[in-house]
Amino acid sequence: MTTVSDTPAELPDFDLMANILVEEGVYAVNPSELHGLLCGHLSAGARMDENTWLRSAAELLDLEGFNDEQTKLAMLTLYQQSLLQLEAPDLSFELLLPDDETPVGQRAACLGSWCTGFMAGFGLHSGKAKLSAEAEEVLTDLSQIAQIADDAEDTEENESDMLQLQEYVRMAGMMLFTERNTESEKPADKSPKTLH
Repeated sequence: MTTVSDTPAELPDFDLMANILVEEGVYAVNPSELHGLLCGHLSAGARMDENTWLRSAAELLDLEGFNDEQTKLAMLTLYQQSLLQLEAPDLSFELLLPDDETPVGQRAACLGSWCTGFMAGFGLHSGKAKLSAEAEEVLTDLSQIAQIADDAEDTEENESDMLQLQEYVRMAGMMLFTERNTESEKPADKSPKTLH
């Protein structure tokens, strides 16, 4: 039986996830895209047991499975902490992006990757559900942000723009999660649904 902790949910570190992906031989997908895909799944209402999530993550990464126990643990932590953050009433949800010391262009590219992953995950599980006009508009915005260029220079203006864009995407993810999970998937429902 798990007890709810008072400590806030924390995502695994971006660099740690990047190293894990490289060790597994994954070069085409970065941690931001993986996290975006997961958050898209969750926001659309999908819930997975441990084995289903590990299988889904491996498929996305074009792997037959994960060999390393550390990789499996990191993937499960990513799933659990992402869901806890999305369900938290304190708006503590975070995007898995490189830290602020990373050049703006690289962070922008990762933000675009996060949006790409989110759109894919959300689209896969949202089915024909009717969305509000605001949700439709947010999805359109995310699809445009997914096209973001990675050539931004490290200027104060670009840094400010990046932070605003990042905050918009963060709030958009929470808004879509709330809209799609309030009625159909109550956080109190402890029974995870297995996807086939």
